[in-house]
Amino acid sequence: MQEPRHVAIVTGAASGIGRATAELFAERGHGVIAADIVDPTWCDGTDVVPLRADASSDDDNADMVTAALEHFGRLDASILNAGITGRATFEDDDALHRLDTLYAVNLRGVALGIRHAAPVIRATAGSGAIVATASTSGLGGDAGNFAYNATKAGVINLVRAAAIDYGASGIRINAVAPGPVETGMTARLQQAPELHDAMRRRIVLQRWGQPRELAEAFWFLASPAASFITGVTLAVDGGLSSTAGHFDLPQTGPPT
Repeated sequence: MQEPRHVAIVTGAASGIGRATAELFAERGHGVIAADIVDPTWCDGTDVVPLRADASSDDDNADMVTAALEHFGRLDASILNAGITGRATFEDDDALHRLDTLYAVNLRGVALGIRHAAPVIRATAGSGAIVATASTSGLGGDAGNFAYNATKAGVINLVRAAAIDYGASGIRINAVAPGPVETGMTARLQQAPELHDAMRRRIVLQRWGQPRELAEAFWFLASPAASFITGVTLAVDGGLSSTAGHFDLPQTGPPT
């Protein structure tokens, strides 16, 4: 008998890391529900089914799992990648509004995604995986970025707590913490050569990441290769988070 086809939800799938992840899962045989607040126009509607959905909405998260059941009959994994950014200092007039907006998508959206996906994974697949997008900005602080830092740090501890709650059900819950990646979200930095290069110099591998490299990390954590991994945050950042920041990094090769 042929094995049932595995199925994944990917949020934030219209572009960037989300699109690369949805494409990778489809290439490797999964049915994919590609959800985003804007239409994921690249989807083919057969292997990858587009769904316009807001990650911060309880109803829309329910619609994602319903779409997985209607199109494919099961759910094995959910990649909770949708996120937004927005810099703010504590004394900006709109600081609290910015915090609430980022919280709704970056942290509440992950909690909703887990809440809706986990019971369906358990019921239809028996076991599976949920992977959320955190950030290296959740591992430390950045100037003028308290709201983003706080919400991404929240994702890291939310994943730990959820992993404890669902481990006995056979559902592994982890996070990926990207460093600087060349996506639409970072276009402003990419278009400012001095800023782009300043960030590059802080990365041990001396380059920005590509969406496909992050997609491979999501694939790994959702796959049987990570069957004994849960409650962790995997930094995929070219070594950015490994440095203490006290000294300049080598720019041309190993020290002599």
